[in-house]
Amino acid sequence: MSTILRLAAFRLGLLVATMIQAPAVAGVDTAGAPALLAPAQVPAAAASVAAAAPYAVVKSNKPLTIGLFVIIIGLTLAIVFWAAGRSRKKSGFYAARSSISGLQNGWAIAGDYMSAATFLGMAGLISLNGFDGFLYPTGWMVAFVTVLLVVAEPCRNIGKYTVGDILSVRASAKPVRAAAAVVTVFVSTFYLTAQLVGAGKLMELLLGVPYSMSIVGVAVLISIYVVFGGMIATTWVQIIKAALLVSGGALLSFLVLLKFGMNPLRLMENVANNTQIQSWVQTKLGHVTPQPGLDYGQRYLEPGLFLHGVWDQISLGMAVCLGAAGMPHILMRFFTVPDAKTARKSVVVAMFIIALFFLLTTFMGYGAATRLTPQGIAEVDKTGNMANPLLARFLGSEFHPMLGDLLQAFVCAVAFATILAVVSGLVLACSAAISHDVYTKVIKNGRADQASQMRAARLTSLVVGVVAVIIAFAAERQNVAHLVALAFAVSASGMLPAVVLTLFWKKMSTAGVMAALLIGTFSGIGLVLVSPNMQYPQLIAAADQKVFAALETKQAAGTTLSDTETTDLANAKTSYAANKDGTSIMGLAKPLFPLKVPAILCIPLGFLSAFIFSLLFPSKREQDAFEELYVRQTTGIGVSASVAH
Repeated sequence: MSTILRLAAFRLGLLVATMIQAPAVAGVDTAGAPALLAPAQVPAAAASVAAAAPYAVVKSNKPLTIGLFVIIIGLTLAIVFWAAGRSRKKSGFYAARSSISGLQNGWAIAGDYMSAATFLGMAGLISLNGFDGFLYPTGWMVAFVTVLLVVAEPCRNIGKYTVGDILSVRASAKPVRAAAAVVTVFVSTFYLTAQLVGAGKLMELLLGVPYSMSIVGVAVLISIYVVFGGMIATTWVQIIKAALLVSGGALLSFLVLLKFGMNPLRLMENVANNTQIQSWVQTKLGHVTPQPGLDYGQRYLEPGLFLHGVWDQISLGMAVCLGAAGMPHILMRFFTVPDAKTARKSVVVAMFIIALFFLLTTFMGYGAATRLTPQGIAEVDKTGNMANPLLARFLGSEFHPMLGDLLQAFVCAVAFATILAVVSGLVLACSAAISHDVYTKVIKNGRADQASQMRAARLTSLVVGVVAVIIAFAAERQNVAHLVALAFAVSASGMLPAVVLTLFWKKMSTAGVMAALLIGTFSGIGLVLVSPNMQYPQLIAAADQKVFAALETKQAAGTTLSDTETTDLANAKTSYAANKDGTSIMGLAKPLFPLKVPAILCIPLGFLSAFIFSLLFPSKREQDAFEELYVRQTTGIGVSASVAH
């Protein structure tokens, strides 16, 4: 019954998330994040309760892997060279001269959305946390319903280059553009951090390249892409990457299901009966000895291993369903097409591609759990980010060792291409926000010449890359899918209320826009900093104390500990000594906010702030301008030519 209630609560959360916009439109309705987050508070001995699978080791064919990396880099640099001549003006640099077709933009949106989190982190979350990991792709699969029905067409009809263009149509331009730029940089940088973490761990674990050197190298490549190629190069890199990603996911899923007669139900049955998975769940629940009557395999297929409460699950649903409609780099893609009809078509194309791929992540995640075991995956990388590369090697090696090398190299190259494409879009969104909104519109009052605007955009791209690298150093130990979910929660708290209420609420004022952007965004960030996502050394020490106390009690009773238990005892004591007096980076011994995903509180707070401040500080001029805004967002007058609908 409790399982049914949890599932019902999560689905209710999704329903609430999709209908939160209902008053605005006739209808209803991911990738992602704060950098200094920590993995779940688990004892040091957790990964060794059951023996790790011997094949889950970091062993790659470096010449083959490096060769495919070089091919990917060479192909993308060729695109940059081709696009450079078409990106000399700001219309080409920011919006690809609005020349992208609906099909192309759909694949590019999918490429923007299916990030390192989806390919690396998602499979890892599912393999280590079972059903809770599956909740992430479930929400992200329906997120673009919000985008399609609420923001795609109006944004294309009103905006030109950035979200600031939309928000400043009837509000005071300077403060709103400045605030929008700040929020864009915060949200994009957090999301960008997740991609850099994925790149760093990928190259460190598989190629032996130090983590710090890996993310610096990726940042240099991305700076080249954005500085010289702009949106045109970014779009084509995203299209190629999306095609590779879907192909790689389909191949891995096929090989997983092949072992179970192409029957997903047999896969689930194998998951529930797997003794290593059962042992892993026992450890995650903190049970030193098995509890009578508890089916640990079935427990893996139920919610609560990672998100421990119903409210956390509802909050996650709100974040992933609403966050996409507030992500600046996603909204920016609607400025690359010629009209609103094409914008809608591109969203529909993206929805099908994204839904297909997220369905495949389920097979990859559960396949990794059964074929590699959670213990084996965690021994390589506790975050689970390396589950897919390890799975590829294992599945290919069952046919021939060389095929294992080739498949793993292909998966790694696809993941690398994924990171390059998504980071390019994020850096470009930050660059456009600062150079177009702040430098051109605020500092220069709209009087900056073309050359100075392009210099500002390119310089901004370099600065954003440097900042992202610095933050990525601190986020090394995070699961990238969870980081992205947190970024979505923050974007849905600030950017989404500002955009939606600007488009559909007549009384929205400059004060309301500023309140939604700043209060919504920074309340989300603040809640994350005092949530269970942070590392709390004293909680780790408490968990370690339970482990070594139970093992010492067993030893005192005259039972000889196994080699694994002896190691667990020593590790737990060492970890306890190191953590017993520590605090989080906010100086806390334990979380102040109980939920891992803050969306359930900060999204309503963003909307409520906009309502309150708009009513307290109304503007008749801005209310009178709503009729013009409504006509523009409906028809596209002044932005795109009329087309048949």
